[in-house]
Amino acid sequence: MFRFHKPIDVITLFHSPARPASSRVLKILQQASAEASEPPPEPDQSGQSKVQSKEFELNVMEDPPTGDQLRSILEYVGPRRAGDLIKGARGEAEAMRKLQENGESFVRPVVVDWSNGRAVIGENESEILKMVKNEVASV
Repeated sequence: MFRFHKPIDVITLFHSPARPASSRVLKILQQASAEASEPPPEPDQSGQSKVQSKEFELNVMEDPPTGDQLRSILEYVGPRRAGDLIKGARGEAEAMRKLQENGESFVRPVVVDWSNGRAVIGENESEILKMVKNEVASV
């Protein structure tokens, strides 16, 4: 019998090395990625296993997203969060325009799980870890 393996999810960090928050998020993702490649932990005395990160490919981007990527991210977080992604934007159309005018208006860090349609703006460690763990929580 053949077993089909689910492809590894791609998680993108839109990163700015000059921002300490972005560097902290990069470190969190690198640690989670390293943990995910280790064998599953043994159950503890209560018989429960520790939640392990799912394997993922980490894609670190210093460039701002493309228009299509921004559209997807806004779909994941909701159009009301446009101003959290693009400085001064009050909606998707304005966010798109501002991104085209100045890519530096894109706020970093932003972590995106393209396969599962989720994104985290900023350095919310608990939400980022939910994204990379074997949890189905919405982010």
